[in-house]
Amino acid sequence: MPELSPVVARFRLGIPPEIRRRIRRADDALGRQFVPDVRELDRAPGEVPDPIGDQRFSPVEGLVHRYPDRVLLLPTLLCHVYCRFCFRRETVGDPGRGVLTEARTTAALQWLHQHPAVREVILTGGDPLVLSVARLARLVSRLAEVPHLRILRLHTRVPIVAPERITPELGEALRSRLATWVVLHTNHPDELGPAALAAAATLSGWGFPLLSQSVLLAGVNDQAETLIALFRTLVENRVKPYYLHHLDRAEGTDHFRVPLSRGQELVGVLRGRLSGIAQPTYVLDIPGGYGKVPIGPNYLHGGPTEGPGVYQVTDPWGGLHDYADLEGR
Repeated sequence: MPELSPVVARFRLGIPPEIRRRIRRADDALGRQFVPDVRELDRAPGEVPDPIGDQRFSPVEGLVHRYPDRVLLLPTLLCHVYCRFCFRRETVGDPGRGVLTEARTTAALQWLHQHPAVREVILTGGDPLVLSVARLARLVSRLAEVPHLRILRLHTRVPIVAPERITPELGEALRSRLATWVVLHTNHPDELGPAALAAAATLSGWGFPLLSQSVLLAGVNDQAETLIALFRTLVENRVKPYYLHHLDRAEGTDHFRVPLSRGQELVGVLRGRLSGIAQPTYVLDIPGGYGKVPIGPNYLHGGPTEGPGVYQVTDPWGGLHDYADLEGR
């Protein structure tokens, strides 16, 4: 379609075979996530190239240090699939910046050695699982040599969009003394085909705890039944829903935007319909790099008066109940 040429010229396009097989139409839940749209060239007020402030908190190239005890490490800016709502869409997919060079990787590791407060490294990007097994094994080994590191977390779409890459060799590459967690990015139950679920089962069978993160997207998963189906399927396959992200203010993503009030309403519905292990935290990454905060509905109203604090509490089905806070002596 010629009208999409300017979109593809600006923002990277890539749809692997597993996802192409599962897209029925360009405007279905998967097509909207991965097929380019001319609306991506529109810039709404408040949209910016770096919506969560990566550059502001990057002490050396490839690292983002926003919280005292953990860092992001971006060993690659390449992905197997390019989401049309990605908050790093201005940088991912650039072949010239595809993989962090050896010199810059060494500089990032030296920075880590010099900052003993950091206990956790989060591999993201891009997608760290696009790296070759040999390169990934080398990186994990070097991270394990940093004495104060305890946790390694990988954020990835690969098990969902390219499940054939989940091989025994990859499992060996990820093993180290670090406690390794894998966070799957998935937004709709139609992404969770047999191959994707088999890949998740393989990862959990290797002993890696699995979490998921999703983005709330208009026309994709902004209905309660869709989210319920997604989170139930994940839990049934040993994946704990972790975050439901409010959409970041990346350029050209306004057609995906869901109002905060609608997101809170949806999360409130989930509270009454799903068990606690199927509940993600609805979060906003504050623009400018000020961190993630939970933004779900508030169930507690009122406050202390004379004597014990008197509150009203909303139950999961919308009923209101008085609650007196019996203060300890």
